[in-house]
Amino acid sequence: MTERTYETSLGTIHYWVSHEGQSQDLTLVFLPGLTADHRLFEKQVRFFEGKYPLLVWDAPGHGASRPFTLSFDLMDKARWVEEILLQEGVTDPVIIGQSMGGYVGQVYAQFFPERLRGYIAIDSAPIQRAYMTAPEIWMLRHTELMYRLYPWRALLKAGSEGVASSAYGRELMRKMMMDYEGNQKGYAQLSGHGFRILAEAIEADLPYEIPCPALLICGEEDHAGFCLRYNRAWHEKTEIPILWIPGAGHNSNTDEPELVNRTILEFVKGLQAFKAG
Repeated sequence: MTERTYETSLGTIHYWVSHEGQSQDLTLVFLPGLTADHRLFEKQVRFFEGKYPLLVWDAPGHGASRPFTLSFDLMDKARWVEEILLQEGVTDPVIIGQSMGGYVGQVYAQFFPERLRGYIAIDSAPIQRAYMTAPEIWMLRHTELMYRLYPWRALLKAGSEGVASSAYGRELMRKMMMDYEGNQKGYAQLSGHGFRILAEAIEADLPYEIPCPALLICGEEDHAGFCLRYNRAWHEKTEIPILWIPGAGHNSNTDEPELVNRTILEFVKGLQAFKAG
């Protein structure tokens, strides 16, 4: 994987790309969740590198993509994804988004439906307005203060242990959170901003339909917000296939990477078969 950059008026986005692959039909685009960076998908990158072209980013304000002015919205993030893909000459993207990355993928589908070849949501949720209650949206808008007031060590423990069930998944999240050691204010601002722009995207009340083959993946022990309820409803309403990962938490791709990797591979092979047909 080669590190590249994309310049915006608000800051520089860092991403990693490999154009090598036994198959060139599709490019797998990995979008990590809120406060996580490209390391969230290290086991997926290791598995798929050499099989397919890959791209993974540090989202604006995350990891190497700091400093970054937090005045963007989800529409901006989706547009930057598209501009990065165009910069790299990617014509057939499959977006694989974990949590917030899955929201970005849905906004991308809204504005660039003709470009998307496949979509996988990992422990994410639908952002159509009908799925969420007014109190839930209100909570999204008012999280920053809680993150500021929570003792850092307690927040570090809750943030790492609350999203993963495996020792590897918890330690990885802890490492990513430790980048904010001594800067809890910055961590709270990033988190609060992320939840606010999610609320704004929901309240925009757009269709956010997925125009391509899709798959939902969710850990059976995902206790982040109302993710379990949202995924059940998402599956029931849209009939998008769903895979429940036994024993996995919110970062199910770190808790059960082998199962998630095999599932992604089967999905992508299905896309290739469909394309060939």
